[in-house]
Amino acid sequence: MSNTQEATNLTELIHTMEKMEGEKSQVSVDDVVHAVGRRSFGPLLLLAGLITLAPILGDIPGMPTLMASLVLLTSVQLLIGRETFWLPGWLLNRSLSRKKFDKALHYMKKPAKWVDSLLVVRLAGMTGYIGIRVTAVACLLVALAMPPMEVIPFSANGAGLALTLFGLGLVARDGLMLALGFLLTGVTFTVVVMNLI
Repeated sequence: MSNTQEATNLTELIHTMEKMEGEKSQVSVDDVVHAVGRRSFGPLLLLAGLITLAPILGDIPGMPTLMASLVLLTSVQLLIGRETFWLPGWLLNRSLSRKKFDKALHYMKKPAKWVDSLLVVRLAGMTGYIGIRVTAVACLLVALAMPPMEVIPFSANGAGLALTLFGLGLVARDGLMLALGFLLTGVTFTVVVMNLI
């Protein structure tokens, strides 16, 4: 498990990713999870959402489904009471080029400062014990819906943004971000259902 202090906003999460060992040409899911920490549900959600959203990473075939697997497994484990998340080797060993990863981090830096300026501790009750578990249920549903979203234009972006909002809400204790995440989840599901009917 990583000894890294848990991020409390988007800029801190990006900084954590930048501090990862830079000598390797590939970045694995294991590297990222180790940097974020295996007890950190909020940062893991935020990371999965950002990777799904980032054009450089989210457009890689299968990446939304890979992130869905990460969210699904961590959400289920949170709901059953595990304090440290277990992830299978096939997921941890998946990797992408360090060059693309660093490029995506650089791309996110400026928007991160603007996003962080919007974060405030508010409606903090939504980020408590029950709120986190309700959020985990919503994230589980989003994760289950993400694979078919890969063939429905822009729907995976909606899922990625919802996960990002959930992650931001949990790391910054901003209940408004969680509320926006629930709203966007509902809109995204509506779009998916309408496209499948």
